[in-house]
Parts: sequence; C-alpha cells; structure tokens
Amino acid sequence: MIKNLAIENFIKLDKTIPVVDVRTPAEFEQGHIVGAYNIALFSNEERVKVGTTYKQQGREPAILLGFDLTGSKWSGFIKQALEIAPGKKIAVHCWRGGMRSGAMAWALNLYGFEVYLLEGGYKKYRRWVLDQFDEKYNLMVLGGMTGSGKTLILHQLQDQGEQIIDLEGLAQHQGSSYGSMARMIQPSQEQFENELATQLYQANKDKPIWIEDESLTIGKRSIPNGLWHQMREAKLLNIKVPLAGRVDFLVQEYGQLDKDFLIECTQRIWKRLGPEQTKNAILAITENRMADFISLVLVYYDKTYRGGLSKRPAESIYELIGDDTNAAKNAALILEHTNKMAEALPNIH
Repeated sequence: MIKNLAIENFIKLDKTIPVVDVRTPAEFEQGHIVGAYNIALFSNEERVKVGTTYKQQGREPAILLGFDLTGSKWSGFIKQALEIAPGKKIAVHCWRGGMRSGAMAWALNLYGFEVYLLEGGYKKYRRWVLDQFDEKYNLMVLGGMTGSGKTLILHQLQDQGEQIIDLEGLAQHQGSSYGSMARMIQPSQEQFENELATQLYQANKDKPIWIEDESLTIGKRSIPNGLWHQMREAKLLNIKVPLAGRVDFLVQEYGQLDKDFLIECTQRIWKRLGPEQTKNAILAITENRMADFISLVLVYYDKTYRGGLSKRPAESIYELIGDDTNAAKNAALILEHTNKMAEALPNIH
C-alpha cells in the first residue's frame, strides 16, 4: 500500500514510523526533516548526470538513465529500509515528491512495505517550517548579562516542568565571539530552522515557552524574523547576579580552552574592545590570568547587553536579583516571582 499524505498529515504520522529521505547526501546534509534517515537513490554526481540529461534530452531519457544508475542498488535500498523499519511501515520523500520518491515507494511497496509518501516532498516541508515562525507563541524571555548562567537556568526550568527552547543548543554555539568553544560545529541555517520549527510545533501554545535572550544571530545562524520579533516584544525576566560570580562562572567555562583559540577570538573583536583592552586581554590569556581576561572582555559584553536591553520597552522588563550563579536557586527564584506576578503577567497562565 502506498498512501499519499499532505504535509499536515505527514507531520502527524506515528513517531514509530521512520522517515526516509531519498535525496542525495549533499541535499540531506544541507537540511532534512528532523529524525529522518537518508537512503540516497543517487549519489551527488549521479544526480547531476540525471539532471543534465533531463534538461538536454527530456524526461524519458532521464528516467532510463536513472534506472541504469540504480539497477544494481535496489536490493541494497530494500535491505537498508528493513534495518530502519523492520515492521515494514515507512514514510518516504524526495525534493518535490516526484520520480525519486515515487520509484522508492513503488519498490518498497512491491516488497511488502506500507509506504506513506509526502506530497510535494521536502520543498513542501520547508514551506511548513517557515510557516511555524509566523505562528503566535506565549514566549517568556530569560535575560541576564554574560556569565549569568542563563542556559543552565533554562534547563533547570525544564526540569521543573516548564517548556523551553534552547536556541544556543540548536545552533551549536554559545552566542559570543568565543561561542564555538573551539569544538562545536554549527548546523546549516536550513537545518537550524528545521529543528527550531519542530520544537515550536511540539510546544503547547497555551503555556509559556521559556527562551533565552539572544542577538539576531547566534554564531553564523540567524533567528527567523517572525520568532525574533516575538522575542523582542515578549516579557523579559532579567536575572542580575554579582560580577564576581559571573567572572568565576566564565573562568570555569572558558578558562580551560586552547589559548590560541581565545587569542584568535579576542583579536576578532578588537575594534569593539579597543586596542588597549585587546592588548591587555591577550596578555592576560598568555599569562594564564583568566579572571583578568574575562573581566576585561566583560566590559564590552556588558555594554552591548545593556544597549540591547535599552531598546526594549521598560514595562516589559522585570528584574530579579540572584545571590550567585547557582542555576537551581535562580530557576526557583524565577518561578516564585512569575507565580507571584501572575496578574501582572497574564500570558504566564
């Protein structure tokens, strides 16, 4: 059985039914449905050959070439599908829901699979992804200067049953010039959006969704405009913790990183730090005076954060004072205050 599904129904498929993307490895790497598997009908090079044949000779010669290229691969495709979906229920798509997914669906159905085929393919899925950012969400933004431990607080809130979106986790970057931590590799912009849209879709829109205050860009990834504008208009709870605690927190987080990496990142922001601050910060790194390095750089980051905060309506900002950077304590403080302020913050209900 082959059942064609519109994107609205495809998204709601039972999570036990795996999704197989039959596009090339390069297409899949650029962006794919969250959780999908790749069984590439064509290699990157083969797809180019088929596409060229289609343009120069037409549809039928391209189909024949496609069968020539895949002829010996079909048993391998079916074996891969069986490993992925031993229960023989599987969802399949390609770019536009055309020949590639149609051929794979036919072969799997012939073997005895129950196949769900996405109408319009990945192109339709991408339209669905972008539409999610125009939906309205009950956002609560968690603010605080660099080193306040916002991401840890966010996950403490999640442990307490709150809904969260960890933008930095999805972007694989911690937001600052040093945010790659010399080890994180960012997903493509497309895949970042796919992951983000999925989490937003799965959230309960009637309940608050906690999200960290971020710049428009996180490393090289951009927050989609629709969501970004909602973040800027949402209530912001700004957690304020002592400078000394923030310095200690950042020394623990960044102090063990490769010194060449820290120096390179510092040099990239020299225009914003200023030549003297940059020189002193680099010297502190080389002399292993990490607290001094962090303190110097925080002058710039604190100024930048205050500037961003000043662009928000004052009535949308609620400040909370934390004794230190203990994430569990600060999460409890935030929940206590949001419960008390329920009347002032009706969107918390």
